[in-house]
Amino acid sequence: MAKTHHGAPLLTPAQIYARIKPKPGKRPRGRPRLDDAEKQRRNTLKPGRVAQGSSPIAVEVSVPSRDYLAVALQYGADVLEGRITACKWVRLAVERQDRDLRRAATDASWPFVWSAAHAVEACTFLEQLPHVEGAWGTATLTLEPWQVFLMTCLFGWRQRVDLTRRRFTNFYLELGRKGAKSTLLAGVLLFHILREQEPGAQGVCGATTGAQARIVFAIAQKMVHRSRWLRQQGVQAFVNAIFTDDATIKPINAKASTQDGLNPSCIVLDESHAQTFALHDVLKSAQGARKNPLLACPTTAGYDLLSVGYALRTTVTKILEQVVTVDHLLGIIYTLDEGDDWRDERVWIKANPMLGVTPALEWVRRYRNDAIATPGLEGEFRVKVCSEWATAASAWLSMTAWDRCADRDVVLEAFAGQPCWIGGDLAQLDDLAAVALLFQRDDVLYGFVRLYLPELVVRERARAVPEYRIWAEQGILTLTVGNMIDHDRIGRDVRAWSQQFAVRDIAFDQFGSVQLIGALANEGLPARIEAKNAKTFTPPARELETRVKHGKFRHDGNSCLRWQASNVVVSRRIDDTILPKKDHPESPNKIDAIDALVLAIGGWLRATARPAPQYRIVVV
Repeated sequence: MAKTHHGAPLLTPAQIYARIKPKPGKRPRGRPRLDDAEKQRRNTLKPGRVAQGSSPIAVEVSVPSRDYLAVALQYGADVLEGRITACKWVRLAVERQDRDLRRAATDASWPFVWSAAHAVEACTFLEQLPHVEGAWGTATLTLEPWQVFLMTCLFGWRQRVDLTRRRFTNFYLELGRKGAKSTLLAGVLLFHILREQEPGAQGVCGATTGAQARIVFAIAQKMVHRSRWLRQQGVQAFVNAIFTDDATIKPINAKASTQDGLNPSCIVLDESHAQTFALHDVLKSAQGARKNPLLACPTTAGYDLLSVGYALRTTVTKILEQVVTVDHLLGIIYTLDEGDDWRDERVWIKANPMLGVTPALEWVRRYRNDAIATPGLEGEFRVKVCSEWATAASAWLSMTAWDRCADRDVVLEAFAGQPCWIGGDLAQLDDLAAVALLFQRDDVLYGFVRLYLPELVVRERARAVPEYRIWAEQGILTLTVGNMIDHDRIGRDVRAWSQQFAVRDIAFDQFGSVQLIGALANEGLPARIEAKNAKTFTPPARELETRVKHGKFRHDGNSCLRWQASNVVVSRRIDDTILPKKDHPESPNKIDAIDALVLAIGGWLRATARPAPQYRIVVV
């Protein structure tokens, strides 16, 4: 039997009536009291008015109005089978949930379990909350299928050792404007302080400005005013806070330096596309003592690629593509797919899963027409309605195609004595360095990458990318002594490879490599410096792109190399040249290994290039 969060069984309507019906022999005195629904029909209901002498009800009414689990499963099936138009990231989110459900059913060592009762309890609670904005056909919320899917995922997954604790402590939700994000998260805040059994729960509504922070708070505040059953459970809503006996919800602005001393258990950072890390880091670090914390970051797309929102979005894409594993982060992205025409209304639902309900289709059509007629509005329409990040470049290499090129049985030692082309990127002195070795067999290129990182900076790098610790433990990273990259160690490895293989070319990027390349060249090795620009990188980058696409490239499944391949974007120029790069110069997502691989392919192209044809003009 399904149970509530408190362990009690969910009650049927008959069971509830049996508990609350009048005792035999006792008749209520006077005229019967009108319920809220009848008062609302008569237009006499006063929000915030509590009847004198009322007390909290003894029994929580938690009756599921429908089969939420079936709704969530049907939504996933409709997405995967194409009955619901959805983007790549939504399909991958559904596939992640399916994989996790199968694993939970078969792997007893996995630290997470699926609890249908917790999933149902959350949806039941949310659908008892009232609408507070706009005109709706029902007095209370009716979760759309996509919302049911998300809420069952967020609250259904639990820690195996303690079912009172959620699996997910971070939640990222991205979709177009007017998608009811704030209403949903206001309900989550109320559910947290009332049902999640967090002692002294503190809900925080945070944003860049005080006005923005109050949007989610104001919705929760109005929900309390319009819900007698919430007030009967001790919830009181005031101008700047919502209180229960031992919990609060408050709005705060982005003056992060003034927020020390908070102990938040549930944080909603609204419109995280506009959030810097100052407030995020202060609030997140303040959750350290919490048993069951939640940090939710709902947002539309935006313009700042250094924002909290874009950083989380990048992480979510890598989780969904299985580049990295982050079990505590639940994320979903509603946006257009690459190649979609933003003017085509058939694709708008990808970024707006409630299109036709909110926002209204006619409103979006008028907005689209204005954007077409006024070029300056196109960018705003694509960001806010289509949920496309401004100036964000698209990923270069398909991870599906990249994974098809993996051959985990291939080893570097198998190429002893064969022609070899080496490329290297030393990057910054205290950062990741990469050396790539390239071989050819028949018409297939084989690439291996060796990665170097100073051992004293692993912990620092792992703050942004936790996988650094795993790669270090697995030996994927070669750790060098101290906090600066060891060029001598890299030089020794290159010399050893020159003895092991028939090295034809050694090309290093110009930054930081002059001394090393000079020493290797003086020893008679074919070492040179190659400048990184569109002219030099276009031929080898296109060669790699084409070979990955058509399966004419092989790698050994190196997970750090895969991560870096997923990080690469390209600038495509008017002259048809391309330049692989990071999505932003300050991004922690490295591409040094791909740069090294492109340099090695460039050396291979130089060696295998056919002589340019010579033409003569003959005048007859």
